[in-house]
Order: sequence, then C-alpha cells, then structure tokens
Amino acid sequence: MSEEKLGFAYFPGCSLESSAREFDESTREICKALGVELVEIPDWNCCGATSAHSLDSTLALALPARNLRIADQIGLDMLAPCAACFNREKIAAVRLSEDESLRARFLDGKPLSIGVRHLIEVLASPPLLERIKRSVQKELGLKVVCYYGCLLVRPPDVVSFDDVENPEMMDDIVRAIGCEALDWSFKTDCCGAGLSIARTDLVLKLVARLIEMAHEAGADCISVACPMCHANLDGRQKAAVKRFGIQTMPVLYITELVGMALGLDPERWFKRHMIPVRLQGKR
Repeated sequence: MSEEKLGFAYFPGCSLESSAREFDESTREICKALGVELVEIPDWNCCGATSAHSLDSTLALALPARNLRIADQIGLDMLAPCAACFNREKIAAVRLSEDESLRARFLDGKPLSIGVRHLIEVLASPPLLERIKRSVQKELGLKVVCYYGCLLVRPPDVVSFDDVENPEMMDDIVRAIGCEALDWSFKTDCCGAGLSIARTDLVLKLVARLIEMAHEAGADCISVACPMCHANLDGRQKAAVKRFGIQTMPVLYITELVGMALGLDPERWFKRHMIPVRLQGKR
C-alpha cells in the first residue's frame, strides 16, 4: 500500500536564505527523503520578524498576509520552519480569519483556505513519525535536550502549538530517531535573541545558563528549531564560555539530527556551526 503524499507551500524566510542555510538545506533534504513535497512560495517576502510588528501594525500584517495570499493560490498549507516566521504568519492568519475588514483590505475579501504549520508539527504527526522510524539508517544513541524557545509556543491561544509550558513534539521526533530526549526545565526559557545587539551582556548570561543546564541534564547536544535561538546558543557560546567558564555544547537544528539518523551527510551543515559538532553517542 503506497503512502499518502504530503505537500506544503514552503516559506523559507530570510534567515534560512542567509545565516541559517543549514536549516534550509537539512529541511529540504529530510523532507525529500520522507516523501514530503515542498513547493517554495514564489516571490515570497520577509514576514516582518522581528522589527515590523514593533514599529508598524499595518506593515506587520501586510507582509505575512501577502505570503499567505500566494500560498492560498497554490492551495497548500504553508510550512514555515523558522519559529519567528511561523509565529508572524500564524498570527496574521488568525487575525485575517477573525476580521472581515482585514480580509477585504489584504485578501480581496476572500477567506483563507489554508493553514500555517511549523515543521515540527508536521514531523511529529503520527504518519511522519512512523516514516521517520522506518527510515532510520544510523543509530545515533545521543542524549538530547530539546529547546523550543519563545516563539513556537507563545501566544498559546493564537499559535496553538503543543503545551506552552512543557511541549513534547520535538522530543517525540528525537525519540523516533532512536535518541533519548532528556527531561529539563528550560524548554521554553528565553535565550535573549531579541536583545542580542542591545544587551549582549544579558544575552551571554542567558546563553550560559541554558548551556550549563543542558550539561547538568546530561545532554550530548541541544536541539533547536529557531534560527535566532541557534544564532544565540551557537554564535554567542564562545563568548559565554570565556566569560563564565562553562563547557561548550553542540547546538543542532532538529532537521540536522533527523538527517544524520536518515543516513544523510551532515558535514556540509556542521561546517557552518560556530561550536564544532563532535558527538559521542553511536555516530
């Protein structure tokens, strides 16, 4: 019996086209391996994260609304791997669904026929979890702490993504590839990404605390699904290590972990990381 084909209107967003290219590449490759078709939204634009929604409320809706309108024309749910893009597009979709005047302004009065999904939601769905389990080629044997950050789970009444205090979807994916998802109390603590430039001193404290707590939990690595979280935890880690005397900790996108388990070559992704990825486990 053939498996149901899955397809999504793919919205990579700005970070995945630049500083988080390894997230984009690993997303595309694991989706291909799992039989998930990604149709990139043509002529997509920045969703406005993180500045538009704090500066101009009209622009904050107009930017994601345009992407939603194009995805709606494709006729497939939007898939946004970036947590910030997911957050902005999901909030826009909810506002447009609730306000007829906004639909008239941004969607020619037509209701959206599509939804907005995050990659973790898709991978953690029962059909995809089963595909992942059947497709595992390498037993990694790693101990992983899953870090969701702020934007995937907040505001909970709008994004409707898992449990706001103790999300489990990424943990389920980690278990599906044969790794151990460790319990820890910092899944949704802020890493300070929004203050990365203005308050570097505070960000280093937050990063150091998360890295230290991951070590205390006994982790081999941290798994993330947000380019800003990765930029902070990976890119700021050397400075945090120097200032606070902590040990380094590899920070991987969940797609990189899945890719490793599926037998894909991760080295071209890992070479972009600031902290070397030297995982013990059974790699």
